[in-house]
Amino acid sequence: MTIVRKVGSRGTRAYTKDEGPQEWAGDSYRKLELERLEKVPKGTTIHLGRGVRTTQAGDLPKPQPRPSTEGMTRVTNRGTSSRKSRNVGSKNNN
Repeated sequence: MTIVRKVGSRGTRAYTKDEGPQEWAGDSYRKLELERLEKVPKGTTIHLGRGVRTTQAGDLPKPQPRPSTEGMTRVTNRGTSSRKSRNVGSKNNN
């Protein structure tokens, strides 16, 4: 849980609020995204990007776990040096 300080009434009032778990990135967001996608009927038209592309909900791919790049070479410092990657991918990556 996270306690957040919020401001209201044009900045004259402040209060703290206990927020729930933050699920806007990583494995928790992939799980949330999959649950939302399963609730939508397959024939529903979804607008993508800035509203200029459309697709059917059934045609959207399932969220995939992030692959591991551990041990691969990662270029750093504008291409002047490199190091080994320490990214182990998603927790539920099989």
